[in-house]
Amino acid sequence: MLTAYIVDDEPLARDELKYLLHRTKKVKVLGDSDNMEEAIADIIILKPDLVFLDIELDEESGLDLAKQLENVDPTPAIIFATAYDEYALQAFEANTFDYILKPFDEKRIEKTLDKFMNLQKIVKEEMPPANELTTDYNGRFPIIVDDRIVLLTQDEIIYLETSDGKVKIKTINHEYKVDETLVSLEKKLHSKKFLRVHRSFIVNMEYIAEIQPWFNSTYNLVMKDQSKVPVSRTYVKDLKNHIGF
Repeated sequence: MLTAYIVDDEPLARDELKYLLHRTKKVKVLGDSDNMEEAIADIIILKPDLVFLDIELDEESGLDLAKQLENVDPTPAIIFATAYDEYALQAFEANTFDYILKPFDEKRIEKTLDKFMNLQKIVKEEMPPANELTTDYNGRFPIIVDDRIVLLTQDEIIYLETSDGKVKIKTINHEYKVDETLVSLEKKLHSKKFLRVHRSFIVNMEYIAEIQPWFNSTYNLVMKDQSKVPVSRTYVKDLKNHIGF
């Protein structure tokens, strides 16, 4: 059975969602909250599989909470449950698993749960243990693409980019789009070879051909395939330390 946590500042909405999730008989709701501080503390302890999250909380943003949860281990899948469809693009840029609208539709919730359970089944039945994914699996980097598993080598990965709710993995010969978050993929990469240079980009240091100054003390990386990757100010110091300039 899946586990879930609900974050919504409307008590009636929380109760309705708990009721609908209970009816599916697929989810155990571990807890709920109406604010970010309490939610983060609970989620770190309870470790739910799913977090159902409203976007407009009282004086807070569910989008901000979603970004903070990217650093929680294990990272829960975020499902925005909101009355506002205009935030959909921003939500998927935050590596959201799904986006459902109020008033809640029971069949729509079932569809989301089934999608997540199918993904879990693929990972559990067909992938090697997590520790083998990073170190012992002959340097392989398994990714799920359209319900199939593609085995890459880390040496062929040029960079990873998160955009529109998916992560693009650019390799020497192909591009792949996966539903896994950039944070979870980063944990599987060889830490000495790959570097995060932007909130949305991780690069393979061996494919950097040039470092070009940009505006406001930022840089652009020109990769060996001629693609360009931005370096945000937050990560400039890390880049300089790794490159030695």
